[in-house]
Amino acid sequence: MRGFARISFVEAALACAGALACVAGPACAQGSYSPYDETAAAALSRYVRALAADSQDFNSLVGAGRAALELGDTQAAAGFFARADAVNPRSPLPQAGMGAVSVANGDPKAAMPYFTRALQLGATQAMVGCDRGLAYDLMGQQANAQADYRAAMSGADADKARRRMALSLAISGDKADALDTIAPLSAKGDSATPRVRAFVLALTGDTADAMRLINVSMPDSSSTVAPFIQRLASLAAGQKAAAVNLGIFPDSNNPGISYAAATPVPVAPPSTARMAETVTSDRLAGIDALLRQQATPAPQAVAQAAIRPVQAAYIPQVPPATVQRAVAAPAPQKLWLQLAKGDDASALSHRFARLKSQYPDLFNGIPGYVAESGGDARLVVGPFHGASDASIFADDLNTIGVNANRWTNSASDRIVPVAAE
Repeated sequence: MRGFARISFVEAALACAGALACVAGPACAQGSYSPYDETAAAALSRYVRALAADSQDFNSLVGAGRAALELGDTQAAAGFFARADAVNPRSPLPQAGMGAVSVANGDPKAAMPYFTRALQLGATQAMVGCDRGLAYDLMGQQANAQADYRAAMSGADADKARRRMALSLAISGDKADALDTIAPLSAKGDSATPRVRAFVLALTGDTADAMRLINVSMPDSSSTVAPFIQRLASLAAGQKAAAVNLGIFPDSNNPGISYAAATPVPVAPPSTARMAETVTSDRLAGIDALLRQQATPAPQAVAQAAIRPVQAAYIPQVPPATVQRAVAAPAPQKLWLQLAKGDDASALSHRFARLKSQYPDLFNGIPGYVAESGGDARLVVGPFHGASDASIFADDLNTIGVNANRWTNSASDRIVPVAAE
């Protein structure tokens, strides 16, 4: 992604809220990652519990890949899809999943061979259309994207496809059809609709009305978001798609790069197994350890699949029925926000639970951790991608009376999720 920069937390939250992007915060299940009414994080924990008992459970591997993708961890998702492909190489689902991973990584060219292979294995356009449509949008091929979205609106990802369809129509300059497309979601109270409508207006040049809508859906954010909104209409088509769907904005140091010049190249389908082997981050190490345990009960096991929403990369909690205490490997140095400090980890966990209960909107999708070093314990959130993201969230915390300080862990610190309530 040379030439592009991830926009800051508030801007990216606009771009990703309501499942507009794979790095969105978790929401009630509307798509293909779960057949139940549950958050993506809850679905991932459920699938990981099933995989602890049977590491070859194909449906759980695919479900875990989709849930990890919904939460923004493309590396963990790739690992799950690779395992699913090894279990059942004749199924189109792992190939479709790996295509979605490439799209979420902002690499539409790499995604196309996966989608082609998925279709060869029996996938329908409705199954791959939501993700392949976004790949086409990123390449500036809006007509192809819209054909895929139309097909996907009859499938499991219908709402997400409808949102992406509205944005694609706006990228094409068709504001009226874009607003008509999003209207059914508005009628049923979809919380993301105001933001999608704001982007539709901004993409078609109506920045004043777009800002008015943003001020309604995200009060007091206008000064932060205004530069982003004002530039949207001037971007190339592929850049617009990357900005509003993935939160990727052209780097001012290299504004000439555009997805619009990219075209699918017919190549042999990549090997999902080989792709997974190249992933060496600590996010997959814990998953490997968990899945190696097969059906043997192991209270000390934990999945270290770090899920990465826009504002923070985090490790999903595995419910206490499966994990009593997380085993923390030496942690690389990362930037966190410290909310409190003391010598009682249990009290810090209770404090975080109270904060989430009192301010559910602010802490939606934000997990808490207890960092222990020596005799001290810290309540922290994060880690953050950079100081600017940390500062933005610290400002939000300050509005509710929480004085958050930046904190960087050392390799010897033990960092685990707060205890479940």
